[in-house]
Amino acid sequence: MRFITAILVILFLLLQYPLWFGDGSFSKVWRLQKSVEIQKKDNNELRDRNASLEAEVLDLKQGLEAIEERARTELGMIKKGETFYQVVHDDNSVNENE
Repeated sequence: MRFITAILVILFLLLQYPLWFGDGSFSKVWRLQKSVEIQKKDNNELRDRNASLEAEVLDLKQGLEAIEERARTELGMIKKGETFYQVVHDDNSVNENE
């Protein structure tokens, strides 16, 4: 009887080994689930960024306001008839206000 019990215990342990340490083990599945969660988060961030870029491209293709805004902010351009004012702060006056 002890012999059969020992064999059953050994078989039970052999069957448990892949569950805890094999390819489909709990720890491996848990790590893969964490990896999938991180990848989904990254995908959502990239999807949002792509949507924003797509909207910007459509705006640039269709409207002149976006082009004008880019020219003003990035290139410092002004329209004819406009007067450009640049405010320069003196380093001493900035320090006095703080």
